[in-house]
Amino acid sequence: MLPRKTVATAEVPNGETLTLISHGRDFIIMVGRDELMGTRMQFSEEQLAELTLAELDHANPRVLIGGYGMGFTFRKALEKASEGAEIVVAEVVPEILEWAQGPLAELTGDTLSDPRGDVVLCDVAALIDDANDGSCDKWDAILLDVDNGPDGIVRDGNQRLYSTTGLGKARDALRPGGILAVWSAAPDYKFTRRLKEAGFEVEERRVRARPNNKGPHHIIWFARKR
Repeated sequence: MLPRKTVATAEVPNGETLTLISHGRDFIIMVGRDELMGTRMQFSEEQLAELTLAELDHANPRVLIGGYGMGFTFRKALEKASEGAEIVVAEVVPEILEWAQGPLAELTGDTLSDPRGDVVLCDVAALIDDANDGSCDKWDAILLDVDNGPDGIVRDGNQRLYSTTGLGKARDALRPGGILAVWSAAPDYKFTRRLKEAGFEVEERRVRARPNNKGPHHIIWFARKR
């Protein structure tokens, strides 16, 4: 059996410790004993971007992604987006970008130099607030994958994103017909109810972790602004 080796660690601001682990040719990011993401099961995180962009009416969408992680969602968004699209990622952990250009450089490729994309070191909630107060344009889509689901396990401050108030702010930061998409490792019926209470039309889809229709099922909520 191949051993797991710790490659690096990073502290989440006001949150937990992230650990980058290698396992043979694969990499995993852990928080405590929980696996946040890994290179063996990335399909559902790619689907977060692909399925969302397929639902948008805007030819050149403006998309906000909460959390870079290993870049699965960001890369798929760039792959599927038009030449005039704008894809912005909010990431709070500077070391994540160092990993992307260091031990994960082969995985990253030339993603970070794509002129349509921008990775900003800040809380995704700040960019949502900026769209609401007029500091920046509103978004066609907001994609959240900053925890293992609608629960602030990585950082307590993330909890506000999933509250009824936080969801209302996300709705107001979207253009008409815009989509808030949220990734989760498991169902959460209370969260579905909160999305509806916040004024969204909600669709919940189960997506496999691997493209060969194997691995665990993950959940993606697609919440459209009415």
